[in-house]
Amino acid sequence: MTAASPPATRMKAEDRREQVLAAALPVFARNGYEGTSTEDVAKAAGISQPYLFRLFNTKRDLFIALVRRGFARVGSAFAESARGLEGEEALMAMAELYTGMLEDRDLLLLQLHAYAACDDVEVRAATRQAFGRLWQVVAEAAALPAEGVVDFFAHGMLLNVIAAMDATDVREAWVRACLKSAQD
Repeated sequence: MTAASPPATRMKAEDRREQVLAAALPVFARNGYEGTSTEDVAKAAGISQPYLFRLFNTKRDLFIALVRRGFARVGSAFAESARGLEGEEALMAMAELYTGMLEDRDLLLLQLHAYAACDDVEVRAATRQAFGRLWQVVAEAAALPAEGVVDFFAHGMLLNVIAAMDATDVREAWVRACLKSAQD
């Protein structure tokens, strides 16, 4: 006689949403908003497409949830890295942290796809709002004039472009100059 298996426990919808978001991130990072199908996301998450639509009403809703989550992750990390610091010290701590975060290509590429998908009014509104919150985190942590925050984000975007091209180890003069500029 074999022992009976314990009854399977159903995953709560919120836990399943988290699982889907984790599975969807690399799919959207690889293919972008327009190039990703809900069928691909459902397959990556190991769920049916109809169940995906019970969790997220539309592909847009899923993408926006990922965009908000990605920006929030960066914002939380920035706030934590700058805790107890001000001015240039805070900016340097956040910059150092962000340089390490660029190794997460899925997060980086999703962020770039969010900007690229801003033709969609709802994606644009969500991306602007999320970027605005990120700006606020940096501005409050650094307590610097707006010009310092602008420079921080300009260098960050330069790093994004270099990382997206996977050019961080290229020995060309322009790459070295960009990386040096971002470190100054």
